[in-house]
Amino acid sequence: MTTIANRLARRSVMAAMAALLTLPALAFQIEGTPKIAFIYGATARDGGWNEALDNARLAVEENLGVSIATVESIPEEATALKNAIDLFVGRGFNVIVGTTYGYSEGILEAAAQHPSVAFVNASGATNAGNLEGFYTRTYQAWYLAGMAAAGASQTGKIGIVAGFPIGVVNWDVNAFALGAQSINPEIETTVIYTNSWWDPVAEGEVTKALLDEGNDVIGNNLSSAAPFIAAEEAGAKSIGFQLDMSRHAPNGHLTSVQFNWEEYLLPTLAALVEGTWEPSEWGAFPGMAEGTVGLTPLSDAVPADVRAQIEDRQAQIIAGTFEVFAGPVVAQDGTVKVAEGAVLDDGGLWSMDFLVKGVSGSVN
Repeated sequence: MTTIANRLARRSVMAAMAALLTLPALAFQIEGTPKIAFIYGATARDGGWNEALDNARLAVEENLGVSIATVESIPEEATALKNAIDLFVGRGFNVIVGTTYGYSEGILEAAAQHPSVAFVNASGATNAGNLEGFYTRTYQAWYLAGMAAAGASQTGKIGIVAGFPIGVVNWDVNAFALGAQSINPEIETTVIYTNSWWDPVAEGEVTKALLDEGNDVIGNNLSSAAPFIAAEEAGAKSIGFQLDMSRHAPNGHLTSVQFNWEEYLLPTLAALVEGTWEPSEWGAFPGMAEGTVGLTPLSDAVPADVRAQIEDRQAQIIAGTFEVFAGPVVAQDGTVKVAEGAVLDDGGLWSMDFLVKGVSGSVN
């Protein structure tokens, strides 16, 4: 293509973009009085993932003055989810909140089938004109948790128990390691994946294996209490996820990476009630700045100087002046994944399939 043709093409694209930007945004309108229902993939008060979402449901009820219907233990299976949604829609419910990644495809089909119903789905990977998947930048808080782990470690070796080696888990593992390295550049981080979201027996065994290898701080990226119990029995420290997990390890708990889903659900559901909701075609991806994720209070076992560094780094993350995955980011094999001066974009975060240098473990 000639230089002139290139310029004309660019001008055409820019003009089209400008025209789009001048179009008024169209808010999604539900029909009738808002009726909200939550669909849980397991027991709502499960002590972890679902309980964090259920806490947000209770906050929505209190703050918006609405009553929300619930159904629990609906499998991540198309027919079961469809039956639950159809039952709610048939009873006049017009706002459906899903609670798991496994609902992504099924809830997309439901959104197409029920175009006048609004859908939002926690950790959902699908979006539409009446559907918004949402998650939070957990890696931001896991970086801070890694700083705490390094500050409290006496052996210079820390471990983390994780579920599946997928992007939203790998970014937590890598952030944990990078945060630890910011305090102690020589620290060793080991990850073991259980290839399950819920297996207390396996999680306990994995934790004991990490402890036997000399890891004296254990991060638990899952929901069960088994890793905390094992760490506590060994006199080791631990870090929780999803909720404040201090009750499971009253002596060794350093902090927990905690979801605050009400910070997303309250304004989102309020906008639906008011008729001003504009779902993003890319889904919602708030973080510490929006308050959807954060740390519970730090234990005194984290040295005062490290606590001060964590507070400073947290302020930088919230202000947008520090990026966890700013380059250089180097993988285990020495490959530069993010160059100096660059920042890993959201697409790179979601597709993260590597572990950073300084981490022992495998995503394969």
